[in-house]
Amino acid sequence: MNVAAYLDRIGIRRPVGSDAASLLHLHVAHLLSVPFENLSIHWGEPIVLDEEALFDKIVVRRRGGFCYELNGLFAELLRELGFDVDLLAAEVATRDGGYGPPFDHMALRVALAGPWLVDVGFGDSFRQPLRLDAVGEQVQGADAFRIDAVGDRRVLSRRGEGDVWAPQYRFGLEAHDLAEYEPMCRYHQTSPDSHFTQNRVCSLATPSGRITLSGMKLIETEKGVRRERVLADEREYDALLRTRFGISRDR
Repeated sequence: MNVAAYLDRIGIRRPVGSDAASLLHLHVAHLLSVPFENLSIHWGEPIVLDEEALFDKIVVRRRGGFCYELNGLFAELLRELGFDVDLLAAEVATRDGGYGPPFDHMALRVALAGPWLVDVGFGDSFRQPLRLDAVGEQVQGADAFRIDAVGDRRVLSRRGEGDVWAPQYRFGLEAHDLAEYEPMCRYHQTSPDSHFTQNRVCSLATPSGRITLSGMKLIETEKGVRRERVLADEREYDALLRTRFGISRDR
């Protein structure tokens, strides 16, 4: 891997170590630089879970991706930098109180003095790595998260309005290989039941909020204030992709 090119892609132009402070710096920089997006699915571009293909897409062509791509490649960067990384299989929480199928989502475990949960591929979630074995809430600015043990699994929850905790996903602690995620990656690219085939999305964290294109809607959150509007046409959509996310259809 061309580590220098990857670090440049996420705006880091200095050497980084393999400690907790470096992990936090890399995690935040990645979220502020590489969008969570599923545009390949809607543009007829096959998503290949191969390090070379992912590097070309995310680093060379300066695109984003969804969890298997973003966390899959980020894991390789961390390993190149000396971190001990495992791929974890997660199931995303559904609106009816259940969870999606196994390998519905990929998260990462990084072993330092203790284990950390790392995830640059879930969209709007925690910005700093979470201590995997911590008991109770972990506060990050106005947000709070917690990881609860439920049997042999862990459940990641986020505190919302009214101090109500809502699960985001649950995961096991077994380490997996990238190839094990391929069936669900194909499912999310092709199945009409996958939310990724039903709506296109491109979302990027900003220093004080988030900007998202969801379908033909622009959503901007700044210091907790949310604004949204419907775009005029595809020309405006493409212009926002270029100017706000650095993505061009013909790149």
